[in-house]
Amino acid sequence: MKIKAKILMLTFIVCFPLAALAQVDSLGKMDTLYADIAKIDDYNWSVTFTLANDEQIIGLSLPFKMTAGLNRIVADSIVYAKGKVDHFDYKNLKVDTAIQCATIGLIANLGPTRNQLAPGNEPFATVYVSSLEDKPIEKLNIDTTTTHPNNSLMAIADQTQGIPPDTVRVETSKTTIIPVFVVREPKKK
Repeated sequence: MKIKAKILMLTFIVCFPLAALAQVDSLGKMDTLYADIAKIDDYNWSVTFTLANDEQIIGLSLPFKMTAGLNRIVADSIVYAKGKVDHFDYKNLKVDTAIQCATIGLIANLGPTRNQLAPGNEPFATVYVSSLEDKPIEKLNIDTTTTHPNNSLMAIADQTQGIPPDTVRVETSKTTIIPVFVVREPKKK
């Protein structure tokens, strides 16, 4: 029994640091991306995405997989939150119904603008999910994934952080942020 306990403890000590390295934020506190799932009716659900960030963000890639058991579903539309990302130059929802995945892409600047996602903790988009079959969606599951060609969960911080005159220039290599992904399910009644 003591040998099993030692092996289990050694496994925990070796694997714990690997789990901590999965998220990266070299600019401050760890950013968190929340996915709030809500049931609209038997055939339609919504997922509201909120980014809790402490630095200015100029780009976001959010690929996610949706499953509802054997029921085939699709992310059929998206509504962006007023004031949060409506000033971004590029906003897109790419849906792949064959693998039941979708990718939200946001780019703040495609020209000489200074658009940014300000620090905060507010929803930026709501995706509506529908059943492709004439079967109700009993439970919707959401998780991050990697979609073609190489989209993974990531945020890009602005190289100039802070408010003038107290701005700081950040190295390009430190602007990539991999936020923590948290799914919040509806409360049971």
